[in-house]
Amino acid sequence: MKKKPAPHSRHVLRLALGAVSTAALLASAPLRAAEPVQPIAPAKVSHPARVELGKKLWFDPRLSRSGFISCNSCHNLSMGGSDNLKTSIGDKWQKGPINSPTVLNSSLNVAQFWDGRAKDLKEQAGGPIANPGEMAFTHDLAVDMLRSIPQYVAEFKKVFGNDRLDIDQVTLAIAAFEETLVTPNARFDKWLKGDRKAITAQELNGYRLFKDSGCVACHNGPNLGGTSFQKMGLVEPYKTDNPAEGRSAVTGNDAERFNFKVPTLRNVELTYPYFHDGAADTLAEAVDTMGRIQLGKKFTDQENADIVAFLKTLTGDQPKLVMPILPPSSDKTKRPQPFE
Repeated sequence: MKKKPAPHSRHVLRLALGAVSTAALLASAPLRAAEPVQPIAPAKVSHPARVELGKKLWFDPRLSRSGFISCNSCHNLSMGGSDNLKTSIGDKWQKGPINSPTVLNSSLNVAQFWDGRAKDLKEQAGGPIANPGEMAFTHDLAVDMLRSIPQYVAEFKKVFGNDRLDIDQVTLAIAAFEETLVTPNARFDKWLKGDRKAITAQELNGYRLFKDSGCVACHNGPNLGGTSFQKMGLVEPYKTDNPAEGRSAVTGNDAERFNFKVPTLRNVELTYPYFHDGAADTLAEAVDTMGRIQLGKKFTDQENADIVAFLKTLTGDQPKLVMPILPPSSDKTKRPQPFE
């Protein structure tokens, strides 16, 4: 019969095994606090009825003059929350002035629009409705349309507890829906949480290049961007025929000319073309341009391919939605005039 170890020996053994287990855990799991990027957290819904109303409004083209353009037209949730066009198509087939940024994870941005002219999602939601180059309606006409539809009137009253139904409630509901459009569980997030097999050796090398080259100076945090305004063409001038002035158009400060909100890199594989003017058709082209004009670095073909491979690990779970059935117009609802 084997002799049992003395109590003191058992205590020492437990301590030794505990130390080994802790060391193994630390060796196998990345230290998230040491990384400049953090995982995306799932959305927390506090007002589900408001979100559901916002979803209807998001998909409702009757909020446009033509009765054809909805929020989803330019921020298509089947296409990474963008429209994959250089610039969006507005009322009467107008060419938009700037590339449509993704709406996915936009709740994590410091402000909305490329120039940050809207402080939050609620303020942003009202912009396109009244923009003559986009949905080309007015807030009053949009509200009149909604008030003419009994099911909308009843739903607004149920959600907000009053009979007001105004543009403030409309934008609150749309913003509540947008706040749910987050994309957790990207493969890179799984790696950040400790799954070493979630990304390949090439993808990991791409992340190291991304960090070592300085990309993380602007593309950091959970959204890998969206939290600062930076000059486009820091090292080398960026050449474009797009007239957008960037942040200076909002602040009036000429020193901020050509400063744009740093775009998120989440789901970037899906949100081509890239930059405020949509000039880069591919991720490889975008990486090459950013390396040259922002970092003063020319990536080799292999380095570029590795960084692109890393960027593709940032695609998370896309919003899974049941398409809403929109309330039917009543006899009092003014019919759209798309060709006038």
